[in-house]
Amino acid sequence: MTTTMLVTMVLCFALSISVAVSIGLASLVGIHVAEVNILIAVKEMFSSINKFPLAAIPFFILAGNLMETGGISRRLVEFAKSLVGGVQGGLPMTCVLTCMIFAAVSGSSVATTFAIGAILIPALIKHGYPTPWAAALQATSAELGVVIPPSIPMILYGVAAEVSIGELFIAGFGPGLLIGGALMLFVWLWCKWKGWGQNDGDGRLGVGRATLQAGWALMMPVIILGGIYGGIFTPTEASAVAVAYALVVGMVIHREIGVQDLYRIFKKSVISSAVIMFIIANAGLFAFLITRAGVPDAIGQWLKLVLHSPLLFLLGVNLALFIIGMFIETAAAILVLAPILAPVAMHFGIDPVHFGIIMVVNLALGMITPPFGVNLFAACTVARISLDRIVPALLPFVGVVLLCLMVISFVPVLSLGLRDLVYR
Repeated sequence: MTTTMLVTMVLCFALSISVAVSIGLASLVGIHVAEVNILIAVKEMFSSINKFPLAAIPFFILAGNLMETGGISRRLVEFAKSLVGGVQGGLPMTCVLTCMIFAAVSGSSVATTFAIGAILIPALIKHGYPTPWAAALQATSAELGVVIPPSIPMILYGVAAEVSIGELFIAGFGPGLLIGGALMLFVWLWCKWKGWGQNDGDGRLGVGRATLQAGWALMMPVIILGGIYGGIFTPTEASAVAVAYALVVGMVIHREIGVQDLYRIFKKSVISSAVIMFIIANAGLFAFLITRAGVPDAIGQWLKLVLHSPLLFLLGVNLALFIIGMFIETAAAILVLAPILAPVAMHFGIDPVHFGIIMVVNLALGMITPPFGVNLFAACTVARISLDRIVPALLPFVGVVLLCLMVISFVPVLSLGLRDLVYR
């Protein structure tokens, strides 16, 4: 049964059928081969999405769309530019810093790509940066949207592996800051070498004025993350607070969202949420069938026999997840693989929270690697270029993130230090 399911799924991928439908069709084939009652499909698909923490996903998506329309993202760009935009290469550094701040509210790398890229990719091109390089920078910087909390993939991992989402969120700060800092250092050195960005400070606001303009926007991550770690509300409840705050700021304070805009914003958010939930439902059914067939236990035993140490396990898993992330959508990969790999990681003495961060960063790399990197498609859409033009410019950025991933994997205190300080 398992072989038939995998062959069906790979064949569907080869035929360019969407990930969610491919997984669903493979599951239906598995049900037929195993002669299981078809009603089990309905039950397992519903059970997969009938989980309270998953309610955070549509709310964070809606909050990101409200921020984009309500002028919050534009004000964050001006604030970031006031801090780092005065140096050579300051505009690309502004892109990274803005994505770090925006990620602390939206939880979605794709939302970050569209919201920030729509402002900064044209600005980078106007200042003389090559279009493919600007798009590659935006796609990579937006990856921080799934590493810095709140993060939709972290929520999915927490649900799939039965790990505290609050602990995952706080463990993401160190790795997120590491990747963001490394990218800023890299683009600064790259611009020095290439001679780009000598006029990046043109039109930059003063720090005080930019901070004043972005005050309401900057309060958003403080309220959301402060409320979570202060015990005021759960991560799921925080997503609803983010929506309410973005709505009030956009409609009442900045007055850039009108009643006529709400239909378009809600429609866009509903479609994005439905796509993710459809993937979760199908992946839940797929995971149930392979678990019923004993595949997770078999893989776990095989990994224990082949990989004899935590070092070898982490190296093997990093390589496998990097390749998987290139071909399979992040949400689906987490929901299928987390229940399989997390128990094996615990067998080797690896903290499940630390392993969750490794898994999320690995699969986030899949968002910026061909052939199915969603951030690449989003950035290419904003920059109006084809995918093949962005790939050469992307390779150095992937190298930087890979180096950071090695540090995250083999220096667990980077992820667990703050977690242990807060929770223990």
